[in-house]
Amino acid sequence: MDNTTSTRPPGGSQGVGTLARCLLASYLLLFTICGYAPRDRAVWFAENLPIVLIVVLVVWLTRHQALRGTPVTGVALLMMSVLPILHTIGGHYTFERVPFGLVTEFFDFERNHYDRLAHFSVGFYAFGIAELIQSRRLVNTAWILYLFPLFAIVTVAGLYEVFEWQYAISADESAGIAVLGSQGDIWDAQKDILADGLGALFALACFRVFARYR
Repeated sequence: MDNTTSTRPPGGSQGVGTLARCLLASYLLLFTICGYAPRDRAVWFAENLPIVLIVVLVVWLTRHQALRGTPVTGVALLMMSVLPILHTIGGHYTFERVPFGLVTEFFDFERNHYDRLAHFSVGFYAFGIAELIQSRRLVNTAWILYLFPLFAIVTVAGLYEVFEWQYAISADESAGIAVLGSQGDIWDAQKDILADGLGALFALACFRVFARYR
């Protein structure tokens, strides 16, 4: 199969549209619940602002692609919905205080790794990026189709770490530390970027499998 050829998603655009509306409604409900009495309102705002912008972008892109006759697939929507869910919950508690003790104790971790899970889900957007490139036939080679989403995710991951750094040094000390979420790990930023990149590799592997069977 030619990786640069666009195909229609199984089930048609109507089913994808229904899924998109359900996912958006679920996010709005979760946002409302988690927006009520968060642990730290300043942290909640800082954590949710970029996610709200991402959700708005995905909603616009989903509608735009549908109007073009190349609707976003349900798999892409499901993968891109993971980050807003995890991040919204993390913003309510602050990431280091999310109830994740069962996992921490089971693997005998020294810290709460909920933030690593959220960073891993950032990489899932590589699936949507690859799908967008493919549907618009923006590249002619499979290498670029797979490498560009990976590089895009790693770049965004690095820029987000810069945002966290700047927020940490300019905001209230407790809020800055909560947003930074390093939990005493001096290599936290590097590990977060690695988690983003590994998530992207996983998403691209899924994209490869999905492209083979659709």
